[in-house]
Amino acid sequence: MQPKLELLSPDLIEHILGEAFYLLETHGVKVQDAQARRLLGEAGAKVDETNEVVRIPEALVRRALETVPREFYLYNRAGEPVVRYGGDAVHFDPGSSGVHILDPDTLEHRPSQTADLVRLVQVAEMLPQYAAQSTAVVCNEVPKSIGDLYRLYVVLLYSAKPIVTGAFSVPTAHHMFDMLAIFAGGREELAQKPQAIFDVCPSPPLIWSEFGARSLMDLARARVPAQMVSMPLAGATAPVTILGSVVQHAAESLSGIVIHQLAGPGAPIVWGGAPAIFDMRHGTTPMGAIETAMLDVAYAQVGKSLGLPTHTYLGASDAKLVDAQAGLESGVTAVIGALGGINMISGAGMLDFLACHSAEKLVVDAEAIGMALRLVEGIQVHTDTLALEMFESIGFRGDFLKQKITRQLFPKEQYLPSAVLDRGSIRAWEEGGRLDTFARAKARVRELLAAYQRPPMDPDQERELRSMVGRLARHAGMDSLPPL
Repeated sequence: MQPKLELLSPDLIEHILGEAFYLLETHGVKVQDAQARRLLGEAGAKVDETNEVVRIPEALVRRALETVPREFYLYNRAGEPVVRYGGDAVHFDPGSSGVHILDPDTLEHRPSQTADLVRLVQVAEMLPQYAAQSTAVVCNEVPKSIGDLYRLYVVLLYSAKPIVTGAFSVPTAHHMFDMLAIFAGGREELAQKPQAIFDVCPSPPLIWSEFGARSLMDLARARVPAQMVSMPLAGATAPVTILGSVVQHAAESLSGIVIHQLAGPGAPIVWGGAPAIFDMRHGTTPMGAIETAMLDVAYAQVGKSLGLPTHTYLGASDAKLVDAQAGLESGVTAVIGALGGINMISGAGMLDFLACHSAEKLVVDAEAIGMALRLVEGIQVHTDTLALEMFESIGFRGDFLKQKITRQLFPKEQYLPSAVLDRGSIRAWEEGGRLDTFARAKARVRELLAAYQRPPMDPDQERELRSMVGRLARHAGMDSLPPL
């Protein structure tokens, strides 16, 4: 029995969808790409070309929903399906697109560079709690024009896991498709066994920019999975109430599905997001707030009611250091997302409203994720009787530790954390140097990096990848790529 967290009643979900359909049909959505407007108009939507507003009838949305796959998989380098998008499967990946790194020695937030991304990828590769990698931080020494494809290049060199990524320009996305196709055996093979999923973001409220709409269409036609990341900001760029923001999320996501499915019926797409509340006191967007987590579980429940794969951003913190606040916010929200049965939960390792990344936080978050995944496994029946056979010949002695079945079931019943979590006696802690969690996390990162071995890669494929990215870098004005 898998435990679940549901915040909305069926009637409330229907009400949310009803208002979202009404918004799309009467208020409309701004679509800033002419090709997308043409597709929508030909399919029966009312298009106001002057204002770039499209009013989408419910019947058109319903038709688009019928063609969306209810599940699909992401594959690793070996061609094995390891991430299931669909149902109540739960996976985690590191947060993405940070611009700073937390220096573990000085505790300063400094601009992230290639070496920082390599370090994050290597640590995540060694932690089984992360089913996928992400293009975690911006490499600030690389021109923005190739920044997205360069980050994917680094991850491909150092990881064999599936990748959660994205692009911020149309030409870049096509270059990234070609990079992934090197390892799949071609574009058609990549469509059959996708190794990456691409985030696509509407602009709140109710806007699909030219780039966002074009990305949806290009991903659909390439059959590369798209992950919509709707970002209503409750009280600022969305209604202040959680339910009002969920309605906006639904309207943005439904309109994105229509554009996507008109371009490529049956192409995989995910009902995802990174919404937040707006802190009126500080003008910030707290990703660790309980209301943000509630918003996420609620919108995911709406997507699940439609049978769609789901994604969210949880497990992050607004703290500036890997401290008690970081552990509190990240652990609580990771558990909430897992109980919500959300298929991919991004955000681990991140601090400062998703601006900063930390390898040390990645290893702490991995322990929270391990606990969350253990929780959603639920309580299993492992024996013919629940307890009776374990009392045979035991008398009134507390000797269960001597039983063979105890040794057999101990690792199945319990999640066994790494040394990042201190479960020893106070005497052992004192003898070990009285280390706090962050100090133990630093030691764990050093241990993982020392044990890391780069996944094997076909030499011809590596040459082709390096040649392609080197050529694009020269075109962007770089004489050579940063040393790896």
